[in-house]
Order: sequence, then C-alpha cells, then structure tokens
Amino acid sequence: MKKSLLLAAALFGSTAFVPAFAAGVLTEKNISLAYAEQLAQKAVEACSAKNYNVAVTVVDRGGVVKVVKRMDNAGPHTLEASRMKAFTALSTKSVTGDVMKNSQENAGAQNLRDIPGFLLLGGGVPVKVDSQTIGAIGIGGAPGGNLDQQCAVDALEATKSLLNAS
Repeated sequence: MKKSLLLAAALFGSTAFVPAFAAGVLTEKNISLAYAEQLAQKAVEACSAKNYNVAVTVVDRGGVVKVVKRMDNAGPHTLEASRMKAFTALSTKSVTGDVMKNSQENAGAQNLRDIPGFLLLGGGVPVKVDSQTIGAIGIGGAPGGNLDQQCAVDALEATKSLLNAS
C-alpha cells in the first residue's frame, strides 16, 4: 500500500505533467525600463530641437506607464494627452494619426472617441519587435498632432538599434 502511494505521488509530482500546464503559459516580449527611458529622452531631444515643449509617456505592452517626461514650459494638459495617445497607439497597435483619420472617414469607427482612455489625435506610436507590439510612446504639446507623431517616429528611429539588440 505504501509503495502504491509513493509511486502515485512520484508520478503526479513528476515533470511528465509540466508540458500540459506549460501549454497554458505565454511567453511575451515587453518594453524594458532602460529602453523606455532612452526612447523618452530621444523624443524630448527631437521635440526640443524643433522648439516644442512637450510631455512624453511610454507605456508597456499592458498599457502601464513606464516613463513620463515633461519638458519645462509644457502645458499641464500635455501629460494626460501623451498618456492617452500612448494608450491609444498600444490598444489599436496603430499610429494614432491613422486611427484618428479612420474614425473621421468611417462612420462605424466614429465611436472610438467614446472609449475611456482613447485620444484620437496624432502623436501616439506603437513600439514593435517584429510583428509584436511591446509598448507605445505618446507625445503631446507640439503645435499639431502630426508634429508630436514625427518626434515619436524620430525617437524610435534613433533607438532602433537598441531595440533590435534586446
């Protein structure tokens, strides 16, 4: 009887059952704090070079804020705008300028503006590794969403080698 119990315990406690459980576990890439900080800094530099006072927010793949930077003289509204743009880019896995344009041209997409946390203005760009969205950057404060978006794209381009190295 004791041998049967020991054998059953050994079988049920063995690694033979791990693959069945492992099938329910995901492996996902996520943006690192180090990369998020460098991306935000490059965005500040890109906007500063054009004399734009902005706020920059970088979120991870779950929409959680990793880094926020607000330049001197950036308006108080730019903080929340940058966060919402980053969240919108992450959620849609698209550049927010395109999401805004789509919502304006497609009657079926006009209600996107009613989703809590969404901001349909240019300035949010997803951060991707291969086809996987690992985070997003949002910028608010330049004199136009397209200009915010260009700073984000410039920052991503400046940090591309760092992203591909990870």
